[in-house]
Amino acid sequence: MARPIVAAADGSKAANAAVQWAAGDARRRRLPLRVVHVCEGALAGVDTRTYCEGTVAAAADRARAAGADVEVSTELLSGNVVDALIGQSVSADSLVLGNRGRGGFAGLLLGSVSMAVAGHAAGRVVIVRESVAGEHGRIVVGDDGSDCAAQAVAYAVEQARARRASLAVIYAWNMPMVSAYASGYSDLLENASREDSRAARERVVRWRKDHPDIEIDDRQVCEHPVLALVDASAAADLVVVGSRGLGGFTSAMLGSVGHGVLHRAACPVAIVRPRGETS
Repeated sequence: MARPIVAAADGSKAANAAVQWAAGDARRRRLPLRVVHVCEGALAGVDTRTYCEGTVAAAADRARAAGADVEVSTELLSGNVVDALIGQSVSADSLVLGNRGRGGFAGLLLGSVSMAVAGHAAGRVVIVRESVAGEHGRIVVGDDGSDCAAQAVAYAVEQARARRASLAVIYAWNMPMVSAYASGYSDLLENASREDSRAARERVVRWRKDHPDIEIDDRQVCEHPVLALVDASAAADLVVVGSRGLGGFTSAMLGSVGHGVLHRAACPVAIVRPRGETS
C-alpha cells in the first residue's frame, strides 16, 4: 500500500499553502493525502473540539479543491505538536508543513515547530512558505557525494518526473583560507577540489543514463553550498537537500546546509532523510 503524503493544518496562511502544495504533489504522484491537525489544549472561550474539527475540515476542502481526484482523509491528533507530527512522519511518504504556524513569531522566517520537525522527522519533510511564486519547471538538488545526498537526488528525480520539469544538480564547496606560507597545502586543496568536481560530474552522467526521460544539468562551483542553493531557489519549484551531508555537524540531524537553506530559500524546501535514521 502506498504511503500517504501528510499535510499539517493549523489555519495559518503558511499551513494553507502547505496543504495546497501537498494536494498538488499527491495528484501528480498519484498518492493519497492525509490532512492532520494537532489539538494541543484548551483555548479560552472556545469549544476546542469544534475548532479543531473545523480547522481540519476546512483544510481538507482546500486540498480537494487543489488536487482533483486525490484521495483525501483527515485525522485529529492530540499532544505536543512536534511529537505528533514526527510520529506521523514514520508512516508518511513525506510530511508537508508551513514554514511558520499560528504559534510562530511574526519576524521569523522559519518557526520553531517547522525547524524541530525538519530536524527530527523519520523521513522526508517539505517546508512551504506562505507565498509561492509561479512555476518554473525546474527542481534543484544539492549533491556532495554522501549517502544522504544520493537519497535527495532520488527524490528530486521523482519530483522532476512527476512535474515534467528539468533537474539541476549542484555540487558546491568552500575553499578554506590558506596562509601564504602554506602554498603547498593550497595546491593540494585545489587538486582535491578538481578531483571532487570530476567525481560530481561522473555521478550526474550516471543519473542521466539511468533517467533519460529527464533533462538533468549540473554545476560545480566554488561557493558555500547554502549560497549556491539559495541563489538557485529563485528560479526553482523545489530545492532538495539531504538531512546531513558531508559538511554537516554530526550531532545535528538536519545539518548546517539544510538549516541554512530552510531559512533562506525562495521556494519550498525538501529535507530528505533515509528511512530509519532518526535522532
